[in-house]
Amino acid sequence: MPKVRSVFLSDIHLGTRACQADALLDFLREHPAENTFLIGDIVDFWAMSRSICWTQAQNTVVQKLLRRARHGERVVFIPGNHDEALRDYCGIVFGDVEVASELVHGTADGRRFLLIHGDQFDQVTRHHRWVAVLGDKAYDLLVRLNLGLSWIRRKLGRPGYWSLAGYAKRKVKTALNFIFDFEESAVRHARERGLDGVICGHIHWATIRDIDGLAYINCGDWVDSCTAIIEHFDGRLELIEWGHVRSAQALLPAPAALEN
Repeated sequence: MPKVRSVFLSDIHLGTRACQADALLDFLREHPAENTFLIGDIVDFWAMSRSICWTQAQNTVVQKLLRRARHGERVVFIPGNHDEALRDYCGIVFGDVEVASELVHGTADGRRFLLIHGDQFDQVTRHHRWVAVLGDKAYDLLVRLNLGLSWIRRKLGRPGYWSLAGYAKRKVKTALNFIFDFEESAVRHARERGLDGVICGHIHWATIRDIDGLAYINCGDWVDSCTAIIEHFDGRLELIEWGHVRSAQALLPAPAALEN
């Protein structure tokens, strides 16, 4: 029996050293669902053009998702900028997995959310691709450095996973949001289409928040934070952090509860 109505995942980055496939497998085992929405950057073709790291755990992630689709669970794949080559196949079904450029999802409590990766709202990705590629290479360097730091932490007996790339991102998040207005742009797009909010990925920054009466929801990633969004059978949307400490980070209740 499904444990939740829907699971929303983004930025898994299969094919890279940074992908935390083991943690994702653990999460998927604990969260059978009626719907699984893969909201972009599931496979990292950018990184794989430089070098490929494809582990058994990553292979098992793909097999598990395909198995879900074969067993009747709805699985929808919305490509992002790192797997944008698959956007040529939007509208096609592969192995019972739907490929779509975007999707409007209706929650159990009647709200309608735009599911979209989010690179469309990133001015760097849209208009300065070379900057985005350079940033991706810098991010890959941080990931490589993090492997050495993780080894040192283990030798020193320090518990938990610490991400150098995530730390750097937290330090510049405020400046980036000020310059590129990503979250507000995503919500503005949803408002123009008469929707209740947007569920996206792309910036590796998981959150559930209200922006001018609409819901902005970001799935985060499975590189730094190991986060996902789940929809309960009553329509509540919850942000789950699935790392060494598993905890619910935020909850978006039904509209009536928000008004109190």
